[in-house]
Amino acid sequence: MKILVIAPTPFFSDRGTHIRILEEAYALEDRGHEITLATYHIGKELPKDLHSKIDVRRIRRLLFWYKKLEAGPDWQKIILDLLLIKKVFFLARTKRPEIIHAHLHEGVLIGWLVQKILFWRNIRLVADFHGSLTKEMVSHAYLKQSMLQKIFRAVEVWIDNMGDVAVASSWDNAEEISAVRKEGQVTVLPDGTRLRMFDGLPDKQTIRETYDVPENKVVVAYTGALIPNKGIKLFLEAIPLLATRYTNVHFVVAGFPVDQITDYIATEVFQNRVTIVSPLPYYDLPKVLRMSDIGVDPKDASVRQASGKTLQYMGAGLPVAVFDTENNREYLAEGGTYAKEATAESLALAIGELVESEELRKSRGEICRKRAEAFSWEHTAELAEGLYQNILNHK
Repeated sequence: MKILVIAPTPFFSDRGTHIRILEEAYALEDRGHEITLATYHIGKELPKDLHSKIDVRRIRRLLFWYKKLEAGPDWQKIILDLLLIKKVFFLARTKRPEIIHAHLHEGVLIGWLVQKILFWRNIRLVADFHGSLTKEMVSHAYLKQSMLQKIFRAVEVWIDNMGDVAVASSWDNAEEISAVRKEGQVTVLPDGTRLRMFDGLPDKQTIRETYDVPENKVVVAYTGALIPNKGIKLFLEAIPLLATRYTNVHFVVAGFPVDQITDYIATEVFQNRVTIVSPLPYYDLPKVLRMSDIGVDPKDASVRQASGKTLQYMGAGLPVAVFDTENNREYLAEGGTYAKEATAESLALAIGELVESEELRKSRGEICRKRAEAFSWEHTAELAEGLYQNILNHK
């Protein structure tokens, strides 16, 4: 099939949303489909060693000063999305896709507009929701409790009803959208992990030397965006609690933007017990996880997002400390170590449980690695392909 992917974001950046977009598209291409991807004017080009023919098309650089790569709302994105409408319309006319696969609420709205304008083409629209638009904006402190928030929520519900089929990256989000979507259930199209990324890596000690990480410590790692709605604050607050209790623990915090955590970095415990890796290129992620002993994902369920980092930890065979959410249970099952409450203290207790027992780390890591096999990107692409065939058969 010819598939037009809409990515209303500075693709590619080294964070979860972009990893989902890239890996979905790459796995679909691997199954023989022709992928065109429309995105903003900024972002990394795909690495040559990926050997991909995904056709990345960018909007014009009219906002040449806009260079924001991290997640979060910005009023200038309205202009970028208007330019993206023009780009998607052009590509839909010239590439003649059978499917528009639109990511995020902005992408779904753009895809819906183009689908309606080119109605005689019978292009089918897949709405791929990564989380709650309104709750994410609130989590970034961009919307306060106000009438404006209610307006955004009404717009979000309207967009939730678009698309010939709707998919969500998490079970939490699928449940929320299903409650407001008038036609059709929401299918969970889960995030995945590319297991072969973890093959052929150097040994743990060699990688630790590269990153100047102590050799004989239990290394607890967080990888991903260093922004509030990822729960990073709770992990940073848990670090001093763990450092006081366990002398054999070292921490790795890998991601960007590092300026979001400068107040924590300045403290003595961070100077002595924490290694910062920033930025963390996606293709260096396997090495960081290979040198680690425990993965931590402190995100709660409030923004309805999935967590690709948990799956990456699983693919690397790490035991994972998380909060007890439906999405985490679906991924980890008995392989997870669950904090009972969404607090730094509770998270520290869960991490500490793993720190204290090498046998527990090994057994739960093995469970996680085995479960990761059911969450490959190839499996996600197969599910997407089935959805495409189904809506094309019902033209």
